[in-house]
Amino acid sequence: MFAIDHIILLAAVLILLGIFSSKLSARLGLPVLVLFLLVGMLAGEDGIGISFDNAEGAHALGTLALAMILFDGGLQTSLSSIKRVWKPASLLATIGVLVTATITGLTAALILDLSPLEGMLLGAIVGSTDAAAVFSLLRNAGIHLNPRLKSTLEIESASNDPMAIFLTVGLLDILVNDMTPGIGLLQLFVMQMGIGAAVGLLIGWLAVKVINRIDLTASGLYLVLVTAFGLLAFGIAANLEGSGFLAIFIAGVMIGNKRFVFQRSTFLFHDGLAWLSQIMMFVVLGLLINPESLLDVWFQGLLIAAVLILVARPLAVVPILKYFGFSKPEIGLVSWVGLRGAVPIILAIFPLLFGLPNAPLIFDVVFFVVLISATIQGSTLPWLARKLGLTEPPPAISAATLEITSLGDVDAEIVEYTLGNSPRVDGLLLSQMALPDSTIVAMISRGSNVIPPRGSTRLCAGDHLFVVLRPELRPFVDCIFAESLDSNASELLKTKLNLKGSTRVEDVLRAYGIELSEDRTKTLEQLTREALGSRGETGATVNIRGVQLEIADMLDERLTTISLSIRA
Repeated sequence: MFAIDHIILLAAVLILLGIFSSKLSARLGLPVLVLFLLVGMLAGEDGIGISFDNAEGAHALGTLALAMILFDGGLQTSLSSIKRVWKPASLLATIGVLVTATITGLTAALILDLSPLEGMLLGAIVGSTDAAAVFSLLRNAGIHLNPRLKSTLEIESASNDPMAIFLTVGLLDILVNDMTPGIGLLQLFVMQMGIGAAVGLLIGWLAVKVINRIDLTASGLYLVLVTAFGLLAFGIAANLEGSGFLAIFIAGVMIGNKRFVFQRSTFLFHDGLAWLSQIMMFVVLGLLINPESLLDVWFQGLLIAAVLILVARPLAVVPILKYFGFSKPEIGLVSWVGLRGAVPIILAIFPLLFGLPNAPLIFDVVFFVVLISATIQGSTLPWLARKLGLTEPPPAISAATLEITSLGDVDAEIVEYTLGNSPRVDGLLLSQMALPDSTIVAMISRGSNVIPPRGSTRLCAGDHLFVVLRPELRPFVDCIFAESLDSNASELLKTKLNLKGSTRVEDVLRAYGIELSEDRTKTLEQLTREALGSRGETGATVNIRGVQLEIADMLDERLTTISLSIRA
């Protein structure tokens, strides 16, 4: 039997253990990363006996895994979230990381008897937060935050890694290669961030153009093509002395916010790839550590973790968020949310690769600080969010959706909606759904039966509806099938909504929360005619309770399509 056979078996077992351990995350209230690290530590020499002491291999695997995790994070980051909070989030991701690194680093230098630069290096290594850990915990605990606070945490956590990496690499260059701290560090910053951002924007733009125009015989190759463009962005930026991590994240944002072929399948593929990367990375990093060495630094690590959590992070967060008008509870939660994750442990390998004399000590302390941060902050985060009164009802999202396929250049999508037990939908006739005009229910499956959709078809919980719709109408259809109704209809109706003239007022209220008349039995056609006081013509408008109704289409004397919108 070849050695690779043993490696494949061992890798499969460790990955399965990592996946199964993730099921304990919600019950124990711990981030998944802690459980993955524990799996790796238990599999090591002091556990079942796997010997692994290859820092170069761990660094290579960690870099690739982190690149894929950041790429997936970019794909899932919406431009609307970035536009909403880019100012406070960008300051937290840059100035916030610098302040956190400085305070933690100077403290570490005193506690560990290191030079100020070595202390700063340790502070830079633990300077970034982990977005995946934060939001997996919130999801598992059923915690929902307001959009502004949620977006701030998401964008800051997803974008602060390049700053921590830059500080780590810059300080190592100063310590090992005698780089000039002032001008040399500034030049490194400009090159890392400037080249990384430029390459990410260019490759992201190019990727969407190529993906939508190339004709591949195998549909699965489109998913691989997207991955290749992400790695291309990382590779070009890194070889040009820029930040590959910033480049691949920006490329992901560029690609994820454009419509392209097999988009939904691509998102699912990269979500799975990111999870696999996390499992492999944490398990390997767990193998790399010797648990006994953590006992030698537990007291120093505990002190440094306390300063990081209770002093450095709040001092970095409070002035920035206070300036942008965040409330005290929101500032308190963001201050506490600074969980440390994969990036600090990967960065802690850098001093080992550079041959720094105190590298083993720095690695052990960083590992201990990450465990303490993830365990204490992670286990108390849901409780704190509730205690501060920051939890909100679940947003209006579908119980379950799945895009079946992509229609390429055709301006339409096929989406599957699975009906939950919501009384808003269960028991309704299909004709009462108030679906946007040109949206078609193509098929309904109930159990093993396929039901032809008709207006008289009554819907039941558990039904699967296959809906053909235009992409811009997706938010309206999502709202109809959501478990709970989002009351903020004014935001939804900034985009025009075309409905059949035969749609009843009652159906519009149920679907979108918009009440147009006390007499809910009236149709939109009747309501429009009464308000106009005439037969009406295409383009005629009327305002009813703050909603503008416009005759969008007519057939003979009938008003077949009515457009609804709310003007600012």
